[in-house]
Order: sequence, then C-alpha cells, then structure tokens
Amino acid sequence: MTIYFTDVGTHKHKIKHVLERALKYLKQPSRHIEMSLSVVGPDEIQRLNKQFRGVDAVTDVLSFPTLELNKAKLDHADLPTDAVNSKTGKVNIGDVIICFDRAKEQAANFGHSLKRELCFLSLHGLLHLLGYDHVEADDEREMNELQEQILSKLRITRDEK
Repeated sequence: MTIYFTDVGTHKHKIKHVLERALKYLKQPSRHIEMSLSVVGPDEIQRLNKQFRGVDAVTDVLSFPTLELNKAKLDHADLPTDAVNSKTGKVNIGDVIICFDRAKEQAANFGHSLKRELCFLSLHGLLHLLGYDHVEADDEREMNELQEQILSKLRITRDEK
C-alpha cells in the first residue's frame, strides 16, 4: 500500500501499519492500492465539508472515494483503465482528510491517546473509501464492529493513554 501523507506528523508509521493491516484483514490486495491522507485544521475541514457535503461545520474526518467499491474486493481485472495510476500501476482509492484539532478534542473527551484517535479516524476513512458507511443501523453496526476488531487485533485500545 502506498499512502501519500500530508502533515500527519509523528504518527505516520503507526497509521500506515493500521491501514495496511486493515486491508489484509479485509482481504484487499494492499500492494495494488494507493490513497492520500491529510491532516488539516478546522477552517480547512469546514470549508471542504461545506463545499462537498453542503454541511457548514467542522467534522473529524472526510473521505473522498475515487471508486464505488461497495465493500467488494478490489480486482484489477474489473477496473476501468483510468482507475489505475499509470506511474505507479496502483489503484488510487481516494483521499482521507482528518481535522487535527477535532482529533485532539475527541481523544481528550474519550480519555485515550491522540495516536489512538488518529488511527481510528484513519481506519474509519479507509473503510469509507472501500464502500462502508453508517447511514443505516445495520451498516453502522458492521462498520463499528470492523473498526473495533481491527484496532483490538493491533492492540490499539481506548485504554491507551
């Protein structure tokens, strides 16, 4: 997996590890996938939220998928040729943008580490790129269970300070 990071800071390696392990857990071909992950301030995420979702508010994470995967396993053979980056040969599944200030607030509110919150939000964003959502109660339950299973397997718990 290739991740193009912008302003992620010291937790970059842990986030990369979580996302790679998540792809493995979901049986996705991680070596054929690329994405970007950016950490921004509240003004920028609010601007993006308003521009792309019509919601004029700060949020914790936004995901912008480039493909409609609908939880399906990524298969190079079934992809349109423009879905593959001609320079890398990998499929760009989209962009995840995290608000650092909101992540910091949520970590404090939940009583766990900023690292845990950034890993959680990164994973949450990745799941959206792969077609998971939480609009319906069943989908929300599935997504929450996946997040907890993956983070627990990596020993990234809410107890972590």
